[in-house]
Amino acid sequence: MNTLNIEDILKILPHRYPFLMIDRVSEWKAFDYIWAHKNVTINEPYFQGHFPGMPIMPGVMLLESLAQAAGVLAYLSDEKNHEDYLFYLASINNAKFKKRVCPGDTLNLHIKFHMSRLNFVKVYCKAYVNNQLVCSADLVSAKGI
Repeated sequence: MNTLNIEDILKILPHRYPFLMIDRVSEWKAFDYIWAHKNVTINEPYFQGHFPGMPIMPGVMLLESLAQAAGVLAYLSDEKNHEDYLFYLASINNAKFKKRVCPGDTLNLHIKFHMSRLNFVKVYCKAYVNNQLVCSADLVSAKGI
């Protein structure tokens, strides 16, 4: 089983605290899928202002978590040296938010590879907490310099 720890993720993604949104990858297969995880803590900077007294992870941060996991899958599925370019989020379609994500939750991110064409990668994404769907979206990433 292919796994990645935080050190491996930091070698792939350009993001750093406080914007790195995945902590580990428990399983992945190039051109197929990835399972990534984010431990949601009260220390996240957005919780100070996003519904004080009832902290809820913003939907855009859920989408960012999915996009970063998708970026890791895109890099792992690309045979070229990924130090020479980045994948940028190009589109978000069919985004749906089903349940709240709060401090103490573990966000389980499942990205399913759909297709790669030229410099674009399309994936289907779902985020779960305690095996319950909290968010889903279709994302397209574009390879750029």
